[in-house]
Amino acid sequence: MMDFFAVHGNELIIKTWEHLYISVAAILLGVVVAIPLGILLSRVPNFADKFISFIGILQTIPSLAILAFFIPFLGVGKIPAILALFFYSLLPILRNTYIGVRDVDKSVIEAGKGMGMSNLQSIIKVEFPMSLPVIMAGVRLSTVYLIGWATLAAFIGGGGLGDFIFDGLNLYQPSLIIAGTVPATVLALISDRFLAIIEKRLTPEGLKKSYEAA
Repeated sequence: MMDFFAVHGNELIIKTWEHLYISVAAILLGVVVAIPLGILLSRVPNFADKFISFIGILQTIPSLAILAFFIPFLGVGKIPAILALFFYSLLPILRNTYIGVRDVDKSVIEAGKGMGMSNLQSIIKVEFPMSLPVIMAGVRLSTVYLIGWATLAAFIGGGGLGDFIFDGLNLYQPSLIIAGTVPATVLALISDRFLAIIEKRLTPEGLKKSYEAA
């Protein structure tokens, strides 16, 4: 073990950072796109169900095929890897945002409008905060999945811990496979826990008490 770290220690740190960078960039893009889109879709439920089903069908395409699809347009490297992972981050966040906003108690929304809230104010002050736990569940799910899928970025020269896994498979060295797998798993667990803490801090106190009572 010590011999491995002596030879690959610096490379392991660099690859772990690359892996985290690719994953975080993809999930942030997913959040920026999917949450506003999910809120918008909650206003057109008849179209929303069809659109989300369509996105779900697209995401049945194998990950490697999506990565290969971007190569003719963007070449190889981190950018196509991030975009491919972003594509896979959309569905859980989009679906949870739509469901969370759609299922907010209508009487609460009507009460806000009765107080003179505009549609935008209702979204910001009522609907989004009340649907936040459901939205965050989608973000957490996407994050854990993306950290695992980011190992495939090595397939198109995106770097990350997948480089260790592919090298280990090609060279028949289990130590390299473990060096890529274990840090990716640890990153996924830490990220999930970190997002759970953020979710708890952002959730309105009234909702926290209702969940605890349930």
